[in-house]
Amino acid sequence: MIALIDYGVGNLFSLKSSFSAVGYEATVTSDPEVIKKADKLILPGVGAFSDAAKKLRDSGLDKVIVNEAKNGKPLLGICLGMQMLFEKSCEYGEHDGLALIAGSVMPIADIIPRDYKIPHIGWNALIFRKKTPIFKYINEGDHVYFVHSYHAEECDEATTAVTEYGAYLTASVQSGNVYGCQFHPEKSGEVGLKILKAFTEL
Repeated sequence: MIALIDYGVGNLFSLKSSFSAVGYEATVTSDPEVIKKADKLILPGVGAFSDAAKKLRDSGLDKVIVNEAKNGKPLLGICLGMQMLFEKSCEYGEHDGLALIAGSVMPIADIIPRDYKIPHIGWNALIFRKKTPIFKYINEGDHVYFVHSYHAEECDEATTAVTEYGAYLTASVQSGNVYGCQFHPEKSGEVGLKILKAFTEL
């Protein structure tokens, strides 16, 4: 069973439907005991980092997630959920993340050309940097769907793919059993479903 962690800021039911489409049971939950019993964890997220981090801390789920990940349970952060995996975010001030992956979340406005629209919304190709098991069914150049104004930096060791949007932006990461996708697999058609299927097989 995969636990889709519900802390008030996720695209939960679209993700649940996507896992159903690849034949895997996913449960939406905010119950620490269910999270502990799950085989794998998904940390979704949309919106502002500071709000999400506060909700996660207030619920006490931050400690549960960190403990489960440190015990070796596969964890996938999606979009803002991926950003939460890092040490800190500089979105509207500086805010602490879960510190499961080294790096910081910074505005893409600092590195993309001024005439590029923010947020970055749309389909972009993945450029592979390192092998990762969750990409075993897809190919370099496959397109996935992004919606974001921030991305991870200072994380070269963990970066498994980037995308080009006037500059190279971090698209996915892995550190041991902890994975992250800046894009939305659940909105990325067949390619996204293949990524989720590969995650279920970890």
